Amino acid sequence: MRIPSPGRLRRRALLTPAATGLALLVPAALAAAQPASDVSGKPVSRHADSVSAADLLVRVRDCTPVSHGRYRSDPGAPATIPVCGTGDAVFWTADMDIDCDGRPGDRCNSDTDPLFSPTTAFTQSDGRCPSAERLPYIVVPGPSDVWDYREHGVRGGTVAAVVHGDRVLYAVVGDVGPSGIIGEASYAAAEALGLNPDPRSGGAPSGVTYIVFKNSRAAPLESHASAVQVGDRLARQFVEGED
Repeated sequence: MRIPSPGRLRRRALLTPAATGLALLVPAALAAAQPASDVSGKPVSRHADSVSAADLLVRVRDCTPVSHGRYRSDPGAPATIPVCGTGDAVFWTADMDIDCDGRPGDRCNSDTDPLFSPTTAFTQSDGRCPSAERLPYIVVPGPSDVWDYREHGVRGGTVAAVVHGDRVLYAVVGDVGPSGIIGEASYAAAEALGLNPDPRSGGAPSGVTYIVFKNSRAAPLESHASAVQVGDRLARQFVEGED
């Protein structure tokens, strides 16, 4: 469990409105047995040959930087995190702070999160803000001289694989954060990864790898089933080196 700190609160205060979503994550050994959920909440089975966390981490072991500088994990932390890239993906390894913004629910609202915002950077197909409690999503840094995600085939709904320990979670890009800080995901993403999802004290202090597949898209953004289907296919291509 992370300890709440003034640094974390300062980071959240800098955030632009976050797009939220619900994610599914399971240990690699249980990938065939654990279901994902589509937007209606119905279970959607993952492929039996889902890519393991170990396979993905081997593929991102070497970094060719595509950012023109490095990011901080929190305000005041040293800028040590580059955005790396291949022909088909961009990736980075950082911490995970919890985004609880978007459509209010029982676990994400102004009572549970003092920095809660009902608006998000990206919206669902119906124009509403997603629910951070239900949709797994990640946050990308705001465009800057360091890196502009838009120039690398990344937008709202782009599919990502999030790796923590032996778990792989397929999620979507759902928010844009501060231009100098990296490493954040929704309440649902943290919960699916087995992390404490509390917006005040949850997440992980380090060791989370975010792999974003260029020019991919979950259709619609709020369909976790689509993110799982697209992510599994692209992750297999990625570990096979099909750039």
